[in-house]
Amino acid sequence: MDLYGFIKKYFIDSIVYKEGYNPVNTATFAIILLIAVYLIYRFLRTRVRFDLRFAMYTLPYIVLGSSVRIVEDAGFVKPPFSYLLMTPFIYILIFIVTFSVLLVSLRTSFRYYPYPGAILATLTLLFLFLNLKIANWWIFPVAFTVAGTGATIYKRFSRKLNADNLSIAVLFVQLIDGSTSFLGIQFLNYWEIHVVPSFFINIFGPWIMIVLKISVIVPILYLLDKDTEEDENLKGFIKFVLFTIGLAPGMRNGLRMTFGV
Repeated sequence: MDLYGFIKKYFIDSIVYKEGYNPVNTATFAIILLIAVYLIYRFLRTRVRFDLRFAMYTLPYIVLGSSVRIVEDAGFVKPPFSYLLMTPFIYILIFIVTFSVLLVSLRTSFRYYPYPGAILATLTLLFLFLNLKIANWWIFPVAFTVAGTGATIYKRFSRKLNADNLSIAVLFVQLIDGSTSFLGIQFLNYWEIHVVPSFFINIFGPWIMIVLKISVIVPILYLLDKDTEEDENLKGFIKFVLFTIGLAPGMRNGLRMTFGV
């Protein structure tokens, strides 16, 4: 297999034919993500305090990315332009928008940072609700109930675990991701496109997604909150990354199933 054949098989075809992830592009995207996350932190560590407030200010942009993804899922944008709204290009596009607004906000007034994202996310959601029918209204209520229950239990032990509000928010959004994955696979004939979750689902069943979220995220949060000597802003940034990679797919999954696309 030549270089083009390798790239086509493991990268291009997964986008064009929506084949999902494979071990090669998963490892590649993971490495790129880690490098990007490191560079972003190096640039912002002295400019931004990574706490719950920052996560909430960035939330509209996460919702925007998930909503724009549904625009492509529903077929409103056709190839080749639709490829820009698919992984990995959608992440690059939303990052450019978010980072650009953040930089301007840091030079003017940080309190205005969430507004452009909120406006764009609202317009995108409005477009979806006006052009698509609601097929499964119960997805978000069930997912929020599961996530809220888990976060509430975690909050009760927050003092013993030294967990702050950002840690609780991280678990909440990660459980939204896990529960929407479970609901879609178990009841609506959706399937998991990521390599590692697919491995566990094939062995244990879709319910394992919720268990995996708890068994992986809670220990990470515990280690972060337990270490009082580590840089607080670095710990906040790691939590913010966990917040983002939990909420983005969770919202996308929920919206896709809500509209049945």
